Amino acid sequence: MSNVLSTSRQPASPRLATTRRAPIKEPVYPAILPSYGPPVLAKSPLELRAEANALVLADIKNNLTLLERSVAEIESRYTTRVLRSTGSFRKRLNSELIDTALNVHLPKESPTRTFLQAALAAGDVMETDAVNGHVNDATMVLPEVQIYLGLIVVLYLHDHKHYARGKDLTTKLLTTIQSLNRRTMDQIAARVYFYMARFHELTGDFASMRSFLLAAHRTATLRHDPDTQATVLNLLLASYLSDNLYDQADKLISKAVFPESAPNNQHARFLYYQGRIKAIQLDYTEANRSLQQAIRKAPQTATAAGFQQAVHKLAIIVQLLMGDIPERSIFRQSMLRKVLQPYFEITQAVRSGNVNGFSKTVDEHKAIFLTDKTYTLILRLRQNVIKAGLRRISIAYSAISLRDICEKLKLDSEQDAEYIAAKSIRDGVIDATIVHDKGYMKSKEIVDIYSTNEPQNQFHDRISFCLDLHNESVKALRFPMTTVNKELASANAAREEERKLAREIADGELDEDEDMAEF
Repeated sequence: MSNVLSTSRQPASPRLATTRRAPIKEPVYPAILPSYGPPVLAKSPLELRAEANALVLADIKNNLTLLERSVAEIESRYTTRVLRSTGSFRKRLNSELIDTALNVHLPKESPTRTFLQAALAAGDVMETDAVNGHVNDATMVLPEVQIYLGLIVVLYLHDHKHYARGKDLTTKLLTTIQSLNRRTMDQIAARVYFYMARFHELTGDFASMRSFLLAAHRTATLRHDPDTQATVLNLLLASYLSDNLYDQADKLISKAVFPESAPNNQHARFLYYQGRIKAIQLDYTEANRSLQQAIRKAPQTATAAGFQQAVHKLAIIVQLLMGDIPERSIFRQSMLRKVLQPYFEITQAVRSGNVNGFSKTVDEHKAIFLTDKTYTLILRLRQNVIKAGLRRISIAYSAISLRDICEKLKLDSEQDAEYIAAKSIRDGVIDATIVHDKGYMKSKEIVDIYSTNEPQNQFHDRISFCLDLHNESVKALRFPMTTVNKELASANAAREEERKLAREIADGELDEDEDMAEF
């Protein structure tokens, strides 16, 4: 039996065994064409462009719906959402698309549509009335919708560098906005003010707008318009600082009040401008406080990389002028590493007290510092470099001659070394005494810092920061108007019911003990 079974397992012929052991080849299918159905044809560039335009038009329509809801419910957060979402499709705007949106959402007889298409140069784009077949025949369109569509045209003109047409368009839009005086339009109006100033800045006549902006700020303050008030105040400060008019900017800050309910981005800008002014005026403590708050309030994403870079550049110099050394982690951030390299070299020179290295770095990166408008502040750091070097010398030597100090710090004479050492002792930078007769400086023993008031001061600063953060958070709380209205309505209804019940008791229609019968 076993012989039979073993015989039956053997192949019948060598050819059959070879056929069974051959590898099975997988069928190869085309990578582009599917295995069934008609072939899929690639879309033409015109079709892809039409699909992209349709998506943007849908976003614009959704934003207009939110604007109408914002006006109906008197709720500003919908307008905030509209302005935030506009940046998502801003780069995809084109003249044909905007012309289509104007034809769809504005009536044909609308004067707003006429001057918007004129600013857009609608004659250069194809007619879209007959193409779309969805022309708006309504005669009543919300002013917020009209101004928002105008803002879209302004964004297109700005991105395509049509600055002259942008100036004319923003002037017309602001004339319309000022004549309407609607609080539901405040956030959009603030954006129009910003781009009007931006167009003037790019064309080189930023200073000519100051009287107009001052009048706009006064009007916004009287109308309790915090968005426009904060935006225009920052534009005025930017105009003054661009011409190095720090005294006028400081007077403006002292007289004007920045609104507490202003947007976070505008508050960050205001703190940055305030920090620059205080730094020039030698108030480094207040400047550092403003700049640190600006860094915290600014967006931490790549969209605000330019602002973060500008604030960090100034904050680093201010910290060095205060005698502090910035943390190394600041220079390691991805969006700051490259632009802060010259400031990192300055920080290293100040930290080590290397006067020669500091002078060499300043000369090497002078053009960058002039562009950043930090060159004047950096020149003040030379005394800090000398003080840092003097501090290291006082720690390393218990006694050292003034001549050796002069050689190590590269000073001109021993008299300069004595004056600088005396001033450092008076300012508390070093703890030493100068023996004038023998011409040397004697350092005192290092005192334990925990036996001084420094820990208490540090805790005081931290507690103050936490309390300020808590107070600002409480002030920033917002509640929906609908909930307040419902609670007010229910309270009024309950009060009216109590009054009705009291009248019935007074008239004798209801016994006082009637509801207590079951007890």
